Amino acid sequence: MNIQQELRDAARKLLAEGGVDQIIGWSSGSLPMSSTPLFAATKEEADDLIFDATCGSNLTVYFTKDRRQIARDGKKSGVVVKGCDARSIVLNLKENQIKRDDVVIIGVPCDGIIDRSKVEDKTGGREVLEFSDNGKNISVKGRGFDIDIPRTEVLSDSCISCVHPDAGMSDIFIGEPRGEQKTKDQYLSVEQFEELSAEERWERTKQEYSKCIRCYACRNVCPSCYCNECFVDQNDPQWIGKTLDLSDTIIFHVIRNLHVAGRCVECGSCERACPMDIRLLLLNRKVAKEVAERFGMETGVDPDAKPAMSDFREGEKQDFIMG
Repeated sequence: MNIQQELRDAARKLLAEGGVDQIIGWSSGSLPMSSTPLFAATKEEADDLIFDATCGSNLTVYFTKDRRQIARDGKKSGVVVKGCDARSIVLNLKENQIKRDDVVIIGVPCDGIIDRSKVEDKTGGREVLEFSDNGKNISVKGRGFDIDIPRTEVLSDSCISCVHPDAGMSDIFIGEPRGEQKTKDQYLSVEQFEELSAEERWERTKQEYSKCIRCYACRNVCPSCYCNECFVDQNDPQWIGKTLDLSDTIIFHVIRNLHVAGRCVECGSCERACPMDIRLLLLNRKVAKEVAERFGMETGVDPDAKPAMSDFREGEKQDFIMG
């Protein structure tokens, strides 16, 4: 039995037995290499569930962005989660955004999510009309081309150095766990950036963030960004300007990263959602590296640990304190 069929069978059983009122998962999108969130409330709708390399959306966002609607409906929801998504569940439980009794966690092992922009680079920007994935290579077809590409060359940056591909917290686990992965260097891209001179780092930063159009897609898909009113929307006081001026843009991204420090699970949803292909994970991972080095913590890995910025230990590094 393949993982997709096992997922559908488990979802149908949960719905039939009244274990949940709905299953939040993915179904095929309208375009090749795409998927779309699915809210399945019947066994028939559960037959549309999929899980493959296109299922990049972190579905736990619906428990934070839409928590009022879900709470008002009084529904118990099942949610399909990858390793990074499960870490978001752990964080949101700790921050009282989710009640454990209100959710059934359906874990899946993840082999990595395809980055559409990397595939488009391989095709020279030509439209992909057909897509398939055999686990080792992906095949893309369009007008005048038929290309096989090694999966490792088009994986999302968040997946290349992922250590926890399995859902660490789950009520039901679909498929075979992959186990903790050994990576050559989890923060290699950050370390390479840190080795640049100050002038080179600034040029790289300007090059990336000057592309930002302030659409806030990165914020909107992030399950850790759930303030009732975001700081960028406040007028009294107005924290930052609303312009596309580089200083305003960089301030937005820096403040947002500080707000999710110790709370970002590096799922890559922000980077995949960015219409300008800004490499947002570099700053995310820089903050995550600082949290790991200073506090010895990875977000959402230990269900018994407090979020790093909500805890204090006397032995923590405090070299940032002057005097």
